[in-house]
Amino acid sequence: MATASNWTVEAVLGELRQAGSEENRAGMKRFGIQVDRAFGVPMAVTRPLAKKIGKNPALSDALWAIGWHEARILAGLIADPKQITPAQMDAWVSDFNSWDLCDQVCAVFAKTDHATEKIAAYATDEREFVRRAGFAMIAWRAVHAKKAPDSEFLSYLDLIADKASDPRNYVFKAVSWALRQIGKRSLALHQPALALAERLAASTDKTERRIGKEASRELTAEKTLLRLRRKS
Repeated sequence: MATASNWTVEAVLGELRQAGSEENRAGMKRFGIQVDRAFGVPMAVTRPLAKKIGKNPALSDALWAIGWHEARILAGLIADPKQITPAQMDAWVSDFNSWDLCDQVCAVFAKTDHATEKIAAYATDEREFVRRAGFAMIAWRAVHAKKAPDSEFLSYLDLIADKASDPRNYVFKAVSWALRQIGKRSLALHQPALALAERLAASTDKTERRIGKEASRELTAEKTLLRLRRKS
């Protein structure tokens, strides 16, 4: 077992290989995750391992370059948002090939100083996982960027409306996620998000209707409304 001060790529890969299993790889595959270069390690193992290692940008970069699925998820977990550059974000986003890798890494990207500029760039990119990254970052910021003004999230509603007709599986799910998280962020954001959801639900476009109905259902749920009232 490596200590906190001497983790290497080889030590990390050894931990991941030992924790992986064919059963987990099969489960990942059923959920649409590419497993050609995956050990089959659950997040219940990866997250504690990341805590043992701690923030380590150099090791993060090296693990990403190796290309193994769980190594890249771990790379995101041990990356330091304060040291992530726009160029690094672009390079990593271009490598996304699974929704779980995209979402885990975007939770970190959403904390960087470059998040807002990259959201606009990624959400309008034609590549499926890059576009998903833009909307995943919106969703993560809606939950965790406590000091961000509501005006930031109001501006994302136009992006959501513009891309809500994208029928690709990994895009429309992220668009829906972003809309629902914006609507649950505050009472001030709830009404405009719900208004967009209802407009989409009435659309003639199948994908827009699906997103709109899903968001409307969650944003009008009593537990959502109660939570918003408590936060106000």
